[in-house]
Amino acid sequence: MSWLEALILGMVQGLTEFLPVSSSGHLEIGKALLGVEIKDNLTFTVTVHVATVLSTIVVLRGEIAKLLQSLFKFAWNDETRFIAKLLLSAIPVGIVGVFFKDEAESLFNNLTIVGVMLLVTATLLFFAYCAKPRKKEKISFVDALIIGIAQAVAVFPGLSRSGATISTGILLGNRKETVAEFSFLMVLIPILGECALDLIHGSFSAESSGIAALPLLTGFIAAFVSGFVACSWMLNLVKRGKLIWFAVYCAFVGTITLIFG
Repeated sequence: MSWLEALILGMVQGLTEFLPVSSSGHLEIGKALLGVEIKDNLTFTVTVHVATVLSTIVVLRGEIAKLLQSLFKFAWNDETRFIAKLLLSAIPVGIVGVFFKDEAESLFNNLTIVGVMLLVTATLLFFAYCAKPRKKEKISFVDALIIGIAQAVAVFPGLSRSGATISTGILLGNRKETVAEFSFLMVLIPILGECALDLIHGSFSAESSGIAALPLLTGFIAAFVSGFVACSWMLNLVKRGKLIWFAVYCAFVGTITLIFG
């Protein structure tokens, strides 16, 4: 992998992790266009995922600091309830990761699935755009679990994680800005957990990856910077309810992928 390919794929990962257009789907499309195979290269995948997690932490550092401060007060307050909801939302994707990891990985490298799931993402975003605002003040535990199930289903390449979770939250009647923040925070737990398991099992190894240090560093920086921009932009965009344009984009890319994939 060259530094330029790492730059492009890192930017794709960072931007599409937070925009409701599917990072996994766009990575599959990007790999096909560039002729690069990174599915089995865990080192690069973990590197760009860690970068996007760090960008999320930087953007939401105020909210995260507030949650951690409340956690160590050992009091059952709004912040600790919010943390409990985040943990609850991680259970469905954790079950998929532990028991159905091989089945989930077998779905990749299939542009037909990517195209179909992009059309599903477009449909979800369209319904969320058309949904009548009910504006619940707080996400309930039941809603957190349902949003977590949406995140687990989004293991399909082409089905946007942020698109699925934000759309589901809005359709459940939650405030757009609350759902967006919850969506971006809830992804930290499964990604950090998966990266930790890979490190423990020794699957992550820069020496055995076959990728030089420069492409890895380039991919990391590209994913961090683009992730920071996308996360900040998306939080503001969701508040203004402009999800319809992402629905149009996903429908277009999904259709093109099915035709030429």
